[in-house]
Amino acid sequence: MSIIAENLTYIYMPGTPFERAALRDINLKIDEGEFVGIIGHTGSGKSTLIQHFNGLLKPTEGRVVINGMDTTGKELKELRRLVGIVFQYPEHQLFEETVYKDIAFGLRKQDLTEEEAREEILKAVEVVGLNEDILEKSPFELSGGQKRRVAIAGVLVMKPSILILDEPTAGLDPRGRDEIFGFITRIHKEMGITVILVSHSMEDIARLVDRVIVMNEGTIEMDGRIEEVFADIGRLESIGLSAPQVAYLMKRLKTICPGINEKVYTVSAARDELLKHLKGKGA
Repeated sequence: MSIIAENLTYIYMPGTPFERAALRDINLKIDEGEFVGIIGHTGSGKSTLIQHFNGLLKPTEGRVVINGMDTTGKELKELRRLVGIVFQYPEHQLFEETVYKDIAFGLRKQDLTEEEAREEILKAVEVVGLNEDILEKSPFELSGGQKRRVAIAGVLVMKPSILILDEPTAGLDPRGRDEIFGFITRIHKEMGITVILVSHSMEDIARLVDRVIVMNEGTIEMDGRIEEVFADIGRLESIGLSAPQVAYLMKRLKTICPGINEKVYTVSAARDELLKHLKGKGA
């Protein structure tokens, strides 16, 4: 299940005084099973880009092809089943009387019996770490973190091959963020689906994804593995971004301990590197 963008350009309000190019000549391929992060400052084109991946937006120029399906074609129903997008603060989209009905909403047009639908709902609830007894509660009785999980379960119940998450932990406390990212990582590993994470947190990107795409003024500024992108701190800073804070710490430690590996971008990797260095020094 690959995503291919070829010469993708998108212009908001073309032909008006407010015309603005949100994406300019994007060429991109995301292969099946990748865990990709997309970063960039506000207005860089991140959200506009991901909305092209299931046909919510159509290219002004160029094209986007998902698993052989052109997003300007007539297969949008199938495309949107295969590509699930969880937008920022998805709990604001909850509206049914019960959690069960909210998660079941997307299944209504599927040719499933009530028993089959319930089985799929129970699976989705389990994946996001909620108990079955929550299903008959009103979504408005839940905590913020629980609402977020219910909203994500409503996307997962459709069994997407590509899961796109736009700031999925915005507004949550550290525990809530860890729980959300915990099951997202598990989904990626166990189900093998493609995951695309849009985030402002360099720390989250560094510890979760394998590849990072950096957006800047509607274009792809950088695209590579974590260690390649975050090693170029100067370039990131030139477009108003930064590397994870631990990267700056390791650079400073490098001036004191020349033998240390400064190309470390997560707290756990920094800990391991420091312990390795201290052991080598006989400490």
